[in-house]
Amino acid sequence: MATIRIAVVGMGKIAHDQHLPAIVGNAAFELVAVVSPSDPGMPSMPYFATLQALFDDGPQVDAVALCTPPQVRHDLAALALSRGVHVFLEKPPGATLAEVAALEERATTANATLFAAWHSRFAAGVAPARAWLAERRIDSAWIVWREDVRVWHPGQAWIWEPGGLGVFDPGINALSIATEILPNAFFLKKGTLSTPANRAAPIAADLTFLDTTGAAMTMDLDWRQTGPQSWDITVETDGGTLRLAKGGAVLTLPEGTDTNGDEEYPGLYARFASLIVDGRSEVDTRPFRLVADASLRCTRILVENLDD
Repeated sequence: MATIRIAVVGMGKIAHDQHLPAIVGNAAFELVAVVSPSDPGMPSMPYFATLQALFDDGPQVDAVALCTPPQVRHDLAALALSRGVHVFLEKPPGATLAEVAALEERATTANATLFAAWHSRFAAGVAPARAWLAERRIDSAWIVWREDVRVWHPGQAWIWEPGGLGVFDPGINALSIATEILPNAFFLKKGTLSTPANRAAPIAADLTFLDTTGAAMTMDLDWRQTGPQSWDITVETDGGTLRLAKGGAVLTLPEGTDTNGDEEYPGLYARFASLIVDGRSEVDTRPFRLVADASLRCTRILVENLDD
């Protein structure tokens, strides 16, 4: 297989902490350029202020990884696909479901790979959790996803704007795991979104889902957590209790606990490479649909201002 020449677009914390090491660690890829409105501080790497500038004056690329805020991702992806360049979309895959669907059509026309990446699905405990649950009756489930926004997203104004998702930016990670491991489809029945009076996106959410067999799942999202942070999913079954902790990294079954370290972004890039080789796209919007449904069915309440 020829090496896939890739550029990273959007050089924030997630790109530096996760994407760059995963790309460098995967022999299928060669990092050939980075794109950012401001210099990312990588003197040995070709740098361009815009994706158009890269295409006009930069090295040849086969793929791009879009690590920008979701509000600007559609236009960048459309530009890349118009040139037959494969596209890796950080989560969430866009600002709206309609624009993601439009990108799927573009990818098909361009004969290029479009990969909507859900990194939490590649946590160590997720695949074995899915296999264990596939053979059991689901009685109930609950998600507790609580963290401190000031620790994880300091000064990121875009996340509070329309299309930025607010607390669903981490919450969609939990939904990406739940839609992967639970054997039955589930849908939103009711919920409450708590939004700071000076922001457009929620800081907390309490949601209730039902699956197609009538089993209930509750979801507690909160960005106001201090002290210990929680990224936990618990599922009660006819065979006992399954627990996924630390965002899916630690799996506890009735027979014991297992953890295998951080596999998320290396797994994502291995999947991206295999999709490119096979000439396929992978765009699962189920987690995104559930977030969109929250805006349709939830009660909204205003809470105290959030000041960074």
